[in-house]
Amino acid sequence: MAKSKRAKAAGAGKALEQAAQKRRGQKYVLRLYVAGITPKSEQAIRSVKEICEEHLKGRYDLEIVDIYQQPDALKQEQVVVAPTLVKKLPLPLRRLIGDMANKKKVLIGLDLRPKG
Repeated sequence: MAKSKRAKAAGAGKALEQAAQKRRGQKYVLRLYVAGITPKSEQAIRSVKEICEEHLKGRYDLEIVDIYQQPDALKQEQVVVAPTLVKKLPLPLRRLIGDMANKKKVLIGLDLRPKG
């Protein structure tokens, strides 16, 4: 019985590692909504670009949307606050709202760092 539990645990660990490797190779499609050219918007843009270059180099598309220039985009994505980072791919879709300077929070939101 103890061997069976160990075998299941080893199999689960192997499956988890395979899933993590698959995610590392996936392309990310991101959209960052900002409110004009303000210090907060500039900080959000800089922070998200740095995170993408450090953790997703060559595997991401980042579109920056100024909600003042494209107000219709807010309704399409159901964005109510800026800055908001939307991870469209890989699924599941995620929305990160607020301070993008919190690197750990952004990495967790993008599924790039384990929780804890």
